[in-house]
Formats: sequence, C-alpha cells, structure tokens
Amino acid sequence: MLAYIRRVGIFHMARYKKKIVVLGGGFAGLQCALKLENYFKSDSEYEIVLVAEDNFLLFTPMLPQVASGMIETRHVVMPLRAIIKHSTFYEGRIKNIDPYGKIVNLWGSGEKRGISLHYDYLVLALGSETNFFGMGDLEKNAYQMKTLNDAVMVRNRIIDMLEQAENEKNPILKQSLLTFVIVGGGFAGIETAGEIHDLLLDVIKYYPNISKDDIKVVVLEAGGEILPGFSKNLIDFTFKKMTQHGIEIKLKTGVTSFDGDEVMAKSFDSENSEPISIQSKTVIWTAGVTPVNTIKRSLFKTDKGRIAVDRYLEVKEFPGVFGIGDCSVFFDKKTNRPYAPTAQLAEAMAKTAAKNLHAKISNQPMTEFEYTPRGQMAIIGKRTGIASFFGMNLHGLFAWFLWRNVYLSKVPTWEKRFRVFLDWVADAIFDRDISRLKFMRNEAGKEYKELDEVDDVW
Repeated sequence: MLAYIRRVGIFHMARYKKKIVVLGGGFAGLQCALKLENYFKSDSEYEIVLVAEDNFLLFTPMLPQVASGMIETRHVVMPLRAIIKHSTFYEGRIKNIDPYGKIVNLWGSGEKRGISLHYDYLVLALGSETNFFGMGDLEKNAYQMKTLNDAVMVRNRIIDMLEQAENEKNPILKQSLLTFVIVGGGFAGIETAGEIHDLLLDVIKYYPNISKDDIKVVVLEAGGEILPGFSKNLIDFTFKKMTQHGIEIKLKTGVTSFDGDEVMAKSFDSENSEPISIQSKTVIWTAGVTPVNTIKRSLFKTDKGRIAVDRYLEVKEFPGVFGIGDCSVFFDKKTNRPYAPTAQLAEAMAKTAAKNLHAKISNQPMTEFEYTPRGQMAIIGKRTGIASFFGMNLHGLFAWFLWRNVYLSKVPTWEKRFRVFLDWVADAIFDRDISRLKFMRNEAGKEYKELDEVDDVW
C-alpha cells in the first residue's frame, strides 16, 4: 500500500511539472532549449519541451553547397534528439496557439492523432517561409532554397537541364535550358549563384556538346546593390569577381512573372523602361521571407506579420511568452529599423530570452536585449569569399578559408563536422557526381484532421 501511494505521488509530481514550451527547431529554438536546459538542469519542478515540424536542425548556411553536390544531404542535418539532453521532444506541425488558455495544438495525421500541450511559459521561434510577394506563377514554377528538399530539387533540375541540352539541336531552346536565373542578391542568392556556376563549369566536361559559353547564370536584384550590410569595397569586389567568372548580375531589376519558359522583369532605373524578357526554364527564388502562417493568424500582436516584443523579447500582452528569431521583430535603436533576420541574430535572441525566462521565474530583473553583429561572411564561388570582422574587410582565398572554418565550428555535433570536412576534402580531390536523384516536388501542405485526442492537459 505504501509503495502504491509513493508511485501515485511520483506520478502526480511528474504530471504537474511546470512546462516551458519552445516552438521551433531552428537556430533560435534549439539554442534557446539548450540554454534553458543549462538553467534548469537541477530543477525538477520544470520540464522543457521542444516542438518542431522536423526532427532535425537544418544547417542552412550550407544549403547552396548541397545544391551544388559538394556536401551530402544528410551531413547538413543534425537530429534534435542527439543534441538536446534534458528536454522532451515532439515532432509535429502546429495547428494553433491559444495564449489565453496557454495551450498549443498540434495537427494529427493519418498515422497519429493530434496533441494538445499545456504550457506555463512559451518561447516562439517558428522561423519564416519563402515570400513570393503575391506572385502565384512564381510560387508555382520557381525553385526555392529554404529546405533540404529545395536544395536537392535544385541540383536535380540543373543536371536535368544539362541532360536535355546535351542533345538539343534547336539553339534557342538549348540556350533557355542552360540559362539559370537566381532572384535575390542577398547572401542566399549570391552564394547559390556562385555554387551553381561552379557546378556547371565542373561537370560540362561530361557533356561534349555543351561549352562554357553556353552556360548562363543570371542574378536579378531589385535593390541598388547586392549583399546589403557589407562595405562598398567588398560589394564592389564581389560584383567584379562574379562578373569575371561569367555570372551576370542585374541590379534594380524586379521580376514580375515566370510561366516556366520566360522570366519577365522590369527595371527600376527609369519609369518608362521596356520590360525585360529572359528565356529560361529554371528560376531559383531567394528574394525574401515572411513569417509562417501560424504566427500571422495567431492572437499575438504583429508588425508586418512578425511578433511584436518588448526590449526583453517578451510579448507585452502575454507575460511569460517570448518571441525570438525570424518570427519576431526587434528594432535597432540606432537606425530605428528592424534587424534583418539572420541566424546570428536568432542565436543572440535565444540566449537573452532563455536568460530572461529564468530571471522571470526566479523573480530577478530581466536583461534588455542588445545586439552587436560579430561580423558577416559569404562565399562567392571559385574558392573566393568575403568577410567583415571588427571593422576589417577581407576577400579572396583567405576569406573563403575563414568562412569554412567558422561555419564548420558552428555545426553542432563533431560527427557532422567530420563528415562535412570529408566532403570538402573529397570535392578537392574527385570530380563531382552528376547522378540525378529521382525525387518529386512537394505538393502543397495538407492540413490534417481535427484534433481528436488531447494529451498533457490538466
């Protein structure tokens, strides 16, 4: 009888633990969960719960190298369960968030029933999705560089276009097959353009009917410069080097449509400029992101779709709820403009949010979020990179080598670091693989059946 009472007591203690729920398994969500684990590792009263749509962290800075075939797909994904040590993990797609009832509902599927999670404290780190600015034809026909599947699809597309162009007799059609348009001149667009161009030049030796002059990679940027945030010297260096390599960059050029065969764009240099037409079968869209719909349709106050937070990263209307990463907006005091959503910013916000959540629970004063970028780097193809650190501007081979070392050190597990390193070594020694993996494009996301089971609610 005494043993039974003890078991019941232990059960109720475990069941009534206070829950800190972190939504999102990206850089912000994972970093926050790890920091919270460190704060509460010896506190049995609190349970940390991490919820993510996928059971892995995707190391997005290396996606362009996956698209070019330099890095194997599994080497840029890190299983979340192998990284977190003291958190409960749920893989699931979020249906909605009830901040009044403090409940997060997860969709069910054909194989599993829905789940409803109660929370005492909540961290929103749901990231962002691709923004096509209302252009439905681009959303339907363009490729993206947001997920692992996107990178694989881009690589398959490039190999497919080479295979078709190799035996194509019509010169106009052949040119359109070998013209690749990247929309967006930010980090993702420039690095993708450089990697794709390197891949094309490396593998055309397998295609005797395709020459270097047949290859055309075009970057379209609506703004007046590429790589915003870098110094003018580094921007000019990048523009010059990429142009020398054979990549065409068109500034102040916005895409208006893409039907799968022709890219239509307009120049912002003159109001009366003629429409620009580019015959291409492949467009890769990297031009913008927007918060996920879960945030947009939530009860949280938003600013252009992103959660509005105070200087402590807490949602004003709902104490104990914090917003971090791409799904929240925080303004730079110096410029009064929101910080650009980057992985570096996401991790900085995660650390402050975890610290403030712990302070709130401990009845200690919270810390204002302050952000000072440590620097930024990009690789632009042909073993060339640019980097800006502590006021120093670097470019060329050394910057490329620095990029590799810094990002390799940021890969969360030693196993994956070793695998990525071996991929780089193999790329330096062997030719690139031109095998095309037969994957199908993802269909539109399906919203699963209504919640029919409620767990963990009391």
